[in-house]
Amino acid sequence: MKGDPKILDRLNFLLADELTAISQYMVHSEMCANWEYKRLHEAIEKRAIDEMKHAEKLIARILFLEGRPIVNKLNEMHIGADVPGFLANDEAAESGAIRAYNEAIRLAVDAGDNGTRDLLESVLADEESHIDWVEAQQDQIRQMGLQAYLSEQVG
Repeated sequence: MKGDPKILDRLNFLLADELTAISQYMVHSEMCANWEYKRLHEAIEKRAIDEMKHAEKLIARILFLEGRPIVNKLNEMHIGADVPGFLANDEAAESGAIRAYNEAIRLAVDAGDNGTRDLLESVLADEESHIDWVEAQQDQIRQMGLQAYLSEQVG
């Protein structure tokens, strides 16, 4: 099925975001592993895997619409130097993703592409869950202090 060129462009834009998020989250996850923050490492690694699944779905949709997935383009990554820094960067990435998915959903609705809309709404729900988790971590740091929070992450 030949897809709308605007939809294909937007799907590739989202794919670049997802591929960038995978890399950013994997670096943050491995930083936690290096610091032996086991719980934080596992939670962030799971988010990276979720982003891989999103990328896979986007690639499949692009191919279904007879487009060409662009997988060699990454956006700028923002790697934090410490846990609060990378949580702030991850929050910004998730906020941007939520905005981008909402815009893409509007574009899919306008184009009458309900299959793409359904896919995008599914991924949007995951992205909202991701930002909720990041914000919860930031709230915990504010409420209990960084040292207490980090001691809970050793696991």
